[in-house]
Amino acid sequence: VQLQASGGGLVQAGESLRLSCTTSGRTLSSYVMGWFRQAPGTEREFLAHTQWSGSTYYADSVKDRFTISRDNAKNTVYLQMNSLKSEDTAVYYCAAAHYYKSSDYRTSATYEHWGQGTQVTVSS
Repeated sequence: VQLQASGGGLVQAGESLRLSCTTSGRTLSSYVMGWFRQAPGTEREFLAHTQWSGSTYYADSVKDRFTISRDNAKNTVYLQMNSLKSEDTAVYYCAAAHYYKSSDYRTSATYEHWGQGTQVTVSS
């Protein structure tokens, strides 16, 4: 599965962005899809994931501002980010993982496929 993340850019604090993650090849419908981010000098941070059914889970740090969604027909997963803050500045990655009941999808090691990342910069 090849993932392509897009939609990043430079915005001011308080503004919104919507990131997209698309795939070529296999359909995303059978995968758990996650979004992570990584700022310079930090570890990759879990943000949200969604299962094929549309169920979602969020990190506490973003659950009131970010929304993950998926369009299985378009093989696309989105991350809507509202009320952006300077501390949201990072490279954002989408990732895909096969579903196993016992897996922890908050952990980056669970994911088998990664997109190349898209830079989000929030100026204060």
